[in-house]
Amino acid sequence: MDWLMLVVVVAGVAVALRLYFTFRNARREQQSDDWDSKLVREMRKRGQDPFQPHDVDFFFALPDETASAAVNQALEAEGFRVDVKAVPENKEYPFSLHATKNMRVHAPDMKELSRRFGALAVAHRGRYDGWGSSR
Repeated sequence: MDWLMLVVVVAGVAVALRLYFTFRNARREQQSDDWDSKLVREMRKRGQDPFQPHDVDFFFALPDETASAAVNQALEAEGFRVDVKAVPENKEYPFSLHATKNMRVHAPDMKELSRRFGALAVAHRGRYDGWGSSR
């Protein structure tokens, strides 16, 4: 009887461990499945080759002309083409900055750009709204 109880307990522990590791790995995969990676996958689904250069568009929402000029200057120094438009109906961020650069779309590089652009936007009291490629 004691052996039977031991087998049941060991089997229960094995099942519990299997479930724990399965859920933990699923959670890790879900967390690593970020927005940049999703956009790269979408490009591939549309038949685009992310390893070939594409015109990639980046979007910022900014609070004033001073912030817009500072972000504009930083991006142009990195080779981006930039245009800024007033959006007076948006009270929180009345300026929209659009930057474009012809580049390869590699998920780790795009993640790094998104991280840097998020920090750049926050440094100027703005918001980074992400990127896209229309080709």
